[in-house]
Amino acid sequence: MVLGLDVGGSKTRARLAGHGDVLDVEGGSASLSGVGPGRAWSVLDGLVRELLAARPGPVEAACAGMAGVDGPLQVAQAHALLRRLLPGVPVLVVNDARLVLAAAGVEEGVALVAGTGSIAYGLRRGAEARAGGWGHLLGDEGGGYWLVREAVRHLLERWDRGLPPGRLQGLLDATGCTDPSQLLHAFHRRPEAGTWARHASLVLNAVPTLATAAGEELADLAVRVCTRLGLGGPVVLAGGLLLNRADVRRATVRTLRRRLDGVEVRCLEEPPVAGAVILAARLISS
Repeated sequence: MVLGLDVGGSKTRARLAGHGDVLDVEGGSASLSGVGPGRAWSVLDGLVRELLAARPGPVEAACAGMAGVDGPLQVAQAHALLRRLLPGVPVLVVNDARLVLAAAGVEEGVALVAGTGSIAYGLRRGAEARAGGWGHLLGDEGGGYWLVREAVRHLLERWDRGLPPGRLQGLLDATGCTDPSQLLHAFHRRPEAGTWARHASLVLNAVPTLATAAGEELADLAVRVCTRLGLGGPVVLAGGLLLNRADVRRATVRTLRRRLDGVEVRCLEEPPVAGAVILAARLISS
């Protein structure tokens, strides 16, 4: 059996696969950068225990795709956590965007992911490059948190001018705030990305032009990676925002095709955790 983990900014998906059987479970975020090592351990330990209780047996290899894991320090921290979780088991740690290409069966191409945050990751002839994925405090343009933050800024600008909330009254209602000043304090009091990204669809419905802005930002990430690697595609779209919001997806594809003539764009059909299982199985075969 092999274990795959897809650790995003809002949720964690775990899959145990082997003997012709697949079992999936889901929990909260176990992102080290987002929730810290203590909470990450608690989430992962609970998910693995749940899987092994349902399908007892030794795990031969594991792969974790983790949001925010890029440099040597973050990879080492993730490895230490997973070795504690699965002692003696070979473990591969990659950025969660890497799972998208594996799940899509693409050996060379670009994964463009937009959910809570955003990132583009590319692979060509063993060389890799990425753009974005800086986290919600520094970037993640086009992602769910970014969209809601833009809406909050718009509300505050209207408030500064003495104007009513207008189309974004729904954001105040959804967050339990009576006016933009309360929203301002709530935003600083609870800055966690997942707290705000869940309102992205509400914001897009209220301000449709934000879909175009998000699409341009997201496409730019993929263009940067294609340029660095000399790739002409394909670009694989993934993440809840790109897959579930047709308006953001259309804007992204339109911009990609304008800037990368003839580029192939496809949507991920398998969940990214399937890519984690594929990469884990390669640890055994290698």
